[in-house]
Amino acid sequence: MDQVFPRIPSGCAISGMIDRSGGRMTGEAIIASIALMHERSNGLGGGFAGYGIYPDFPEHYAFHLIYDSETARANTEAFLASRFAIDASEPIPTRPVAGILDPPILWRYFLAPKEELVHGKDRPADADDFTLRAVMHINHSIAGAYVASSGKNMGAFKGVGYPEDIGRFYRLETYAGYSWTAHGRFPTNTPGWWGGAHPFTILDWSVVHNGEISSYGINRRYLEMFGYTCDLQTDTEVVAYLFDLLGRRHGLKFQEICLALAAPFWKDIDRMPEPARQKLTAIRMVYGSALLNGPFSIIVGNRRGITGFNDRIKLRPMMAARKGDMVYMASEESAIIEVCSSPDEVWAARGGEPIVAELYDNAARKIARAS
Repeated sequence: MDQVFPRIPSGCAISGMIDRSGGRMTGEAIIASIALMHERSNGLGGGFAGYGIYPDFPEHYAFHLIYDSETARANTEAFLASRFAIDASEPIPTRPVAGILDPPILWRYFLAPKEELVHGKDRPADADDFTLRAVMHINHSIAGAYVASSGKNMGAFKGVGYPEDIGRFYRLETYAGYSWTAHGRFPTNTPGWWGGAHPFTILDWSVVHNGEISSYGINRRYLEMFGYTCDLQTDTEVVAYLFDLLGRRHGLKFQEICLALAAPFWKDIDRMPEPARQKLTAIRMVYGSALLNGPFSIIVGNRRGITGFNDRIKLRPMMAARKGDMVYMASEESAIIEVCSSPDEVWAARGGEPIVAELYDNAARKIARAS
């Protein structure tokens, strides 16, 4: 008899951790944390994002590619060579793991945009936007090629399997980074495939998500006005692009982005004193099409730090803890205790209120100087 997976709407597991002092840790702890929530996944998706993992190429865009065929790789490499200087190109190191079957071609590139194309006549002098357009082109127009990640000094490692198997498959114990996020997937409304596993990324933004984005349609149409295309067959993709749009292009801080995506109800805004009421009214009016509806808990990473938040009525869980310079977030407290047995503080996220954990200023400056 064929195995039947029941629909469990509350499934999926997320976990994240950051050393705010900039200290680097291998991927072993994040694997242990997400593995403890094994039963929240069903083997159809798992993945990780690590920051600070490529100190030898800190200012290069690190592209992780998933290919269905050698033809897709050849076509993508021709496209990349026309727009970027490719300073390194190699297979992503992996090892055989029993639970990982028929993996696709996995490749990584360390790229620098060609200056004459970025800064040429009638072109915007913005390397990030130039790189974003390249990612959109690959995902939308090159058959069988999918960009898993494209940020600087970071990378996403994802695929079909339980997350602990994906972590061992990608040999994450050989990488060291100052922050990590992880996801164990139980897909309900979208297919389980290598490009559709979490995290979803653009540039150095990465998103892991438990839940369902019922506002996907309006969010997608809003993003398309700004040049984003959604081609990875899942609702979570829009969250990564919304963070890039609001954070990088519009200059909002983590807290302000979360207020736009998980805004308080109008009845609660109306009760707020000034100037909070005026600010939140403006955010809701300007970014109404960016509002996320549905049950969700989300951890977002970028080079500065990680933030976790859930929907306004807290239909999905989010726990957090602190131990010295370390901050942890996860779907379950047990996943934190597995890697931090005696935290200084443990708390549950409030509905719609972000938990923000960023590098200390001196650590961020040190990492920037190293770049």
